[in-house]
Amino acid sequence: MTISRDSLLTLEAYEKSRAEIRSNAIKHKNLRKVFIGEHVLMQFEDETTIRYQIQEMLRAEKTFDEQGILEELEAYNPLLPEGSNWKVTQMIEYTDIEIRKQKLVELRGIERHTYVKIADHEKVYAVADEDMPRETEEKTSAVHFLRFEFTAAMVSSAKQGDEIEIGIDLPAYHEKAERLSKETIDSLIADFL
Repeated sequence: MTISRDSLLTLEAYEKSRAEIRSNAIKHKNLRKVFIGEHVLMQFEDETTIRYQIQEMLRAEKTFDEQGILEELEAYNPLLPEGSNWKVTQMIEYTDIEIRKQKLVELRGIERHTYVKIADHEKVYAVADEDMPRETEEKTSAVHFLRFEFTAAMVSSAKQGDEIEIGIDLPAYHEKAERLSKETIDSLIADFL
């Protein structure tokens, strides 16, 4: 699945429809948000969330030239799920800047300790930041891009309605997401082919 140049709206067409597109995109994004504890937000990406992000970036940067559009597509298309995986933007959120700095040191490695567990299958840990490293020797980043790759048996279990657990098992942040709503689960399962 990719978003093509021809499927994007021009800046003018997007501006005319932006209010409605934005409203629908925000509702859809909210459906695909999962909080793990108080400080980690998992935004599960799909064609709708990524298309909206691309259109917003083009609008904000007033990009209308072919090369600029292709660069945005190249940057964002890798965030689309491919039928056997989920792609996620993970955000570590602390409002106080000093606390955030301290927590990013304590939470180093959090992206590698983030998992999805479907029924009695093994935990699937995230493959993180494939585009570039976001962690240093001293601290982690507040934003990570994750991929969860599932076996056919796991996909089948999820489609059959088996329980899905999303969590983090880093000693400094050991949390699970609250039970996912049926609507959220249905939206995530739609990513599977």
